[in-house]
Amino acid sequence: MKKTLISLLFTMFFYVCSLTAQVPPHPNDGGGPGSGDIPVGGGASIGGGFLILLSLAAGYASKKIYEFRLKSLEE
Repeated sequence: MKKTLISLLFTMFFYVCSLTAQVPPHPNDGGGPGSGDIPVGGGASIGGGFLILLSLAAGYASKKIYEFRLKSLEE
């Protein structure tokens, strides 16, 4: 019963959150591609986020390798 209630609450929470989310505005104020100043793909760079993702992945991989080596030495 408790698991069902918790899953129902999570489902309701995400449903309400999706109802309150807003759709982003169309680039170029609704005009066609190439008709305004903003490029269709947007202007955000991915450099900083990509470096953070790579550093987190490297840290996670090194942790897993370290744990694997400790486990293999114990056996």
